[in-house]
Amino acid sequence: MKKISYILLTSLFITVASCSKGKEGAAPIEKPGKPETNNNFTSADATTAYTAFNKYFYNSSAKLYYNTTRQDGLAAIWTQAIYWDMAMNVYERTKDPAQLTRVNDIYQGGFNQYDGYNWDNTTTWFIYDDMMWWVIALARANQITGKPEYLQKAISGFNRVWNGSYDSVNGGMFWDFKHSGKNACINYPTVIAAMRLYKITGDASYLDKAKSIYGWAKANLFDTTNGRIADHKIGNNPPGYEDYTYNQGTAIGAAVMLYKETKDVAYLNDAKLAADYTKNKMSTNSILPAEGDFNEQGVLKAIFAQYIMQLINDGGQSQYLDWVQTNINTGWKNRDTERNLTFRNYNIHCPTGDIQSYEASSLVTFMQLCPPK
Repeated sequence: MKKISYILLTSLFITVASCSKGKEGAAPIEKPGKPETNNNFTSADATTAYTAFNKYFYNSSAKLYYNTTRQDGLAAIWTQAIYWDMAMNVYERTKDPAQLTRVNDIYQGGFNQYDGYNWDNTTTWFIYDDMMWWVIALARANQITGKPEYLQKAISGFNRVWNGSYDSVNGGMFWDFKHSGKNACINYPTVIAAMRLYKITGDASYLDKAKSIYGWAKANLFDTTNGRIADHKIGNNPPGYEDYTYNQGTAIGAAVMLYKETKDVAYLNDAKLAADYTKNKMSTNSILPAEGDFNEQGVLKAIFAQYIMQLINDGGQSQYLDWVQTNINTGWKNRDTERNLTFRNYNIHCPTGDIQSYEASSLVTFMQLCPPK
């Protein structure tokens, strides 16, 4: 991911490659709004929200997304993969042939912008997790479209990351090319990518890798007493705990996918514990945290949305559905009603000025995945 933060651990100066994001420009003024009084979002609202997101953020020439409503630059490389996942969610919800065209267009946009998915280009790709978000999306796009080139790119990308990132001595995946730390944002997505490739290819080595990385992550990044996910582990230092919804989400997704394949209830229990921590400790009055102070963190809940819904659907845990719907209803009521854009902070009215695609994306993603009440 694009931004890097630095922290001091004990008396040692250690550069920590953190997946969290720093400031990116001036944030819009956030004002509490007077939400509408209508009760629940509808399927039509989900379509309206996605249409608005594309109106203000999709670059039909580049076939990728802008970073802000100013439309003066493309969004960060890794977030484009998250928006591609959103497009696939819409197609799976609507089965609209035009939306399938958009799914294929975004692949081409990434191909054109990112050197044909040349994973060895260390100018285009400068962090392992940036690649892995795309590998996840490429594998899913193959499942949806059947296009073999999508699978080929996913396999070659996974191999590139595995060969460069995996610690064959101590286990786990390094976040950056310098191997400065092992972060949640590469380890859990690696499990998800491996499980998708296993489902497509039947190659048991992917399942073995998924189990191996999940085991390392559980031992080093997962607080088994409460389900909190650490952001990173640096050498022999204690885990660095910072609460981010996407780390909670990918841990949930990795566990659910392993549970669905192995039927080992320990994985499902891990997923529920991580979901409970997000709901009970990270949320305020049931509303998810407003991540992303005009930076790329605004997209984190879009990732969480993907995997909490897998827990609900594939893991059979419907007890989380009302919580998710409450978040969607709150955020949708507080949308910018002129533009139908939504905001990262679901509790306040969406700013009417310039906003980022990152911070506008998560509620739209939730709406494509979650059924209305």
